[in-house]
Amino acid sequence: MKIAALYDIHGNFPALETVLTETRRIGVDHILVGGDVLPGPMPAETLSRLQNLGTDVQFLFGNGEAAVLEQMAGRTPKVPEAYRPIIRWNAEQLSPEQERFLRSWRKEIRLEVPGLGKVLFCHATPRNENECFTRLTPEDRLLPIFTAVGADMVICGHTHMQFDRMIGNIRVINAGSVGMPFGRPGADWLLLGPSIELHHTDYDLSQAAQKVCATRYPQAEEFASTSILHPPSEEEMLKVFAKVELK
Repeated sequence: MKIAALYDIHGNFPALETVLTETRRIGVDHILVGGDVLPGPMPAETLSRLQNLGTDVQFLFGNGEAAVLEQMAGRTPKVPEAYRPIIRWNAEQLSPEQERFLRSWRKEIRLEVPGLGKVLFCHATPRNENECFTRLTPEDRLLPIFTAVGADMVICGHTHMQFDRMIGNIRVINAGSVGMPFGRPGADWLLLGPSIELHHTDYDLSQAAQKVCATRYPQAEEFASTSILHPPSEEEMLKVFAKVELK
């Protein structure tokens, strides 16, 4: 069985379409969407595409969905003020059916994967969808979270940088981000079964940036520039996350 783990799409519909084409070429049996499909510049189109996939698919809840659903419920999302306009705009783009769809997502998914054993999928950490850690986070800070998960492997996302590391005797893999990767431009995702493959898929960045700029997304030009054409380097973002990661 081949499983594609697609995390942190962030409404980047062109990136998603390219990755889905690749999964069909490879012959993926199951797709696991790991949260933060939203917010982003093309939320309704992205959600609709995922809702209508012909293959077996499961969905995880991310901090992005949590913020958008808070907004849709009439509450102030717990995000910095600078992000609130994009949360409000995303909430306005979704139908009542799509809201119900988001509310059906789970916070963790467990699968038995041939060749890999018991795999736990979560958005950020097994504890919640907001905590940050990277390939450089000291192991002693992470052991209390990961040692009792009851799995051989944990797949996560949230920080938009791929890694493959051990925490105690648990293999922990970050799938990276389809729509907003840090480092090389393109789309990052993960293929599981019977081995582990960290994938990077190139797509037409200029065309995608043009499509984003044609939307009414409040930060369209910034997204096109810093999330598609010229994302920040991994080195830059590791320094940023070092200030907010688990202590």
